[in-house]
Amino acid sequence: MKNSTMFPKFLKGIAVFLFWLCVWYIVAAFISKEIFLPFPHTVLHRFVILCKTAEFWTTVVISLWRIIRGFFYGVVLGFLIALLTHYVPFANAIISPFLRTVRAVPVVSFILLAFLWLDNDAIPVFIALLMVMPIIWENISAGLGALDKGLTEMAKVYNIPRSKTLSKIIVPQLYPYFYSGALTSLGLAWKSGIAAEVISYPTIAIGKAMNNAKITLDTAEVLVWTATVVALSMIFELVIKLLFKRAGNKI
Repeated sequence: MKNSTMFPKFLKGIAVFLFWLCVWYIVAAFISKEIFLPFPHTVLHRFVILCKTAEFWTTVVISLWRIIRGFFYGVVLGFLIALLTHYVPFANAIISPFLRTVRAVPVVSFILLAFLWLDNDAIPVFIALLMVMPIIWENISAGLGALDKGLTEMAKVYNIPRSKTLSKIIVPQLYPYFYSGALTSLGLAWKSGIAAEVISYPTIAIGKAMNNAKITLDTAEVLVWTATVVALSMIFELVIKLLFKRAGNKI
C-alpha cells in the first residue's frame, strides 16, 4: 500500500520536472542568446565537464564543510542560549533584543562587517552560524515555554530520577520544536553561507567559482554551481530528516 502511494508521487515529480524543463527550453529558444539563458543540454554538458575535474569536487567538499560547521555551531549556540535566557530572566532581557536584531538585519550587512573581524575563509562559517542561531534559540525557547509543568511536578512527587525526567518528559516535548527549527535554519545556512562566499571570496569556495563564472559571462557554469548548491542543500536536508527520524524513534 505504501509503495503504491509513493509511485504516483514519483510520477508527479517527474511530470513537474519535465514541465519546467520544457518551459526552460522554450524561454531559452525565445531569448536565443545563451549568454542570458543557456539551453538545458548546454548546462548539462558543462556539468559533466566540471565533474571530471578534481577542482570541482574539492570546491564542493570545502564549501559543504563550511556550511556544516556553521550550521552545527549555530544549533549548539542557539540551544545553549535558549536554556540560558529561559532560566535566567536577566540574561533574556539582555540577549533576546540582540538575537531579534540579528534576524531583522540584512545578511549582507553582517558579511561586510565580518570583513573587519575575520579571515575570508572563516566568514561563511560565521555568517551561517549567525543565521542559524536565532532560529534555534526562538524555537527552543518556545518549546521550553510550552513544557507541561504538571508532568515535571509529577516526576518530582514520585522521585523519578532527573535523567529519566529529561529523557522521557522534557526531550519528547522539545523534539518537534528542535526539528522544526533545524529544518528552517538549514535553508538559511546554505543561502547565507554561499552568499558570504560570493562576497568574501575565500581561497576555494562554490561562491567564488560562481562569481568567477559571472565575471567571465559563463552563464552555464553559474547555473551548474547553482544547481550544485540546491542538490547539496536537498541531500543535507534529507540526512537531517533521517537523523531526526532515528532519534524520534528512540524517544
